[in-house]
Amino acid sequence: MTDLSRFFVADGPERVVVVGDVMLDSYQYGDIERISPEAPVPVLRHARRASVLGGAGNVAANLAHLGGAPVLIGRVGADAAGEEVAALCEVGGISAELACDGRVPTVRKTRFVSAGQQILRLDEERLDPLDGDTRTAVVTAFDAALADARAVILSDYGKGLLSGDLAAALIERAKNRMVPVVVDPKGRDFSRYAGADVVTPNRKELSIAVGQDLSGDDAIIGAAREQIGAHGLGALLVTRSEEGLSLVSAEAAFHVSAEAREVFDVSGAGDTVVATFALALARGLDRADAARLANSAAGIAVAKRGTSTVSAGELREALRQSGAIAGRLRTPLTQEDAKRAVEAWRREGLTVGFTNGCFDILHVGHASILERARALCDRLVVGLNSDASVTRLKGDGRPVNPAGDRAALLLALRSVDAVVMFEEDTPLALIEALLPDVLVKGADYTLENVVGADCVLAHGGRVELLDLEPGRSTSAIIERSKSPKG
Repeated sequence: MTDLSRFFVADGPERVVVVGDVMLDSYQYGDIERISPEAPVPVLRHARRASVLGGAGNVAANLAHLGGAPVLIGRVGADAAGEEVAALCEVGGISAELACDGRVPTVRKTRFVSAGQQILRLDEERLDPLDGDTRTAVVTAFDAALADARAVILSDYGKGLLSGDLAAALIERAKNRMVPVVVDPKGRDFSRYAGADVVTPNRKELSIAVGQDLSGDDAIIGAAREQIGAHGLGALLVTRSEEGLSLVSAEAAFHVSAEAREVFDVSGAGDTVVATFALALARGLDRADAARLANSAAGIAVAKRGTSTVSAGELREALRQSGAIAGRLRTPLTQEDAKRAVEAWRREGLTVGFTNGCFDILHVGHASILERARALCDRLVVGLNSDASVTRLKGDGRPVNPAGDRAALLLALRSVDAVVMFEEDTPLALIEALLPDVLVKGADYTLENVVGADCVLAHGGRVELLDLEPGRSTSAIIERSKSPKG
């Protein structure tokens, strides 16, 4: 199988433009303990409310969590829900161009949940097509965002934004700039997406488009090629629920089996697929590898409750476990991704260890303590001082090796599962975020002066002080290198 680790090695966050029906997904949580005396219906005693981005907004949120730079273009109403959508975009690091249309409410889906189960969904929406001013605002925002875009996603939920010939106009603009277009379709008429590079229907949507039930690989391939030929599409990526997904072009077809996971909720899983697939294309992967990544991401998404996103850390760890990426996590993680990776390991019942240092010139003393630290846990995270942090701690002329090289050498060791860079002089904030089960330092420390020890012990963890290899240190190596004998 192709090593998919190159998905996680990028020069910078790639801009992906998302145009489509933006929604607010609200959740009302409570307990049902009685039946109403007014009618034979359950009474939900309200406990809390939560809201997340839905529809095209969820696609953009997935892109942001995967490390992309999404630009979300859509329509909201002049209402509190529209303001909440804008606030969620800002908090989520999503650049949003939301045209305000006072004629319609912001599309909002409210799910009422008790004991982990949805008992009712309330939809607030009007399916009016765009008026002239809103259409102009959308096209203007699209043209501006397209200037340095690496991919475009059209997320059509049939709520009016991509009505008429707007989808065709956006596809033509993107193709003129050689930017790939991925469409998540709605409805039976795929001619509206003519010329798109990839269309991503689920099996039911493809069945509706061709007017027949589809069962088995041959039927899926035949129906997909019918749509490809009729509308000049590059390929179809057909999601098939528990059967995985199929990528079909005019020349080839292959199927990716679903990853075996307990399914809690399929809400938003299609958004995760299209976001992962498009970001993979933006990062230069071919369609087949992009499909494999999307399939893995979908497996993570359905194991979560409600509309949810998948992070780069979660996807990387899932691929590592499946063998789709070689070895361990081969690039440094952000603190947020490290936290998600640790959470994923804990869900599997694994213990997490943590140690830190400059590791300026990696030597046998480092290798020894890391090997022994890994023996105390199932996964070992190493906090690595940034270059600026090393200079402050060690003085001018240090580090000898830049942070990227130091991280790469650590990640080459079988004892190290993840590396996280930190800018501060101490890793306290990182330890507080990860809350490791085992905190490891050298025996030249005492429990009282181990940074983060109090935090780890307070959360039920332990601190281990390991003996150092005598005479082994980076400073000693540097001094020896200055002597005439080397």
